[in-house]
Amino acid sequence: MDPETKKLLEETHALARDNHQMLRAIRRDHWIGVITKVVIWAVLLLLPLYLYQQYLQPIAAKFSATPGLAPAGIFGLPSSAELQKLLNSVQVKQ
Repeated sequence: MDPETKKLLEETHALARDNHQMLRAIRRDHWIGVITKVVIWAVLLLLPLYLYQQYLQPIAAKFSATPGLAPAGIFGLPSSAELQKLLNSVQVKQ
């Protein structure tokens, strides 16, 4: 192999190695970005729910129509057990 071809081959190999390292860095940065975005969105979506449970729900419970009883279902809607009790009480009265 002549020296010029060998030099070109070594330069090509060095460029390929640098390209490989850059591509690995790009992939790593991409995955770090994806994980960071997932964590940020989880915090942004779950933090208000946590703050509501810790601070606003006790205050709202003080002003509810039935003191001492917190709403059982999601968003204050009755649970399936409460609905079943209501249906049973209606059926007994008929």
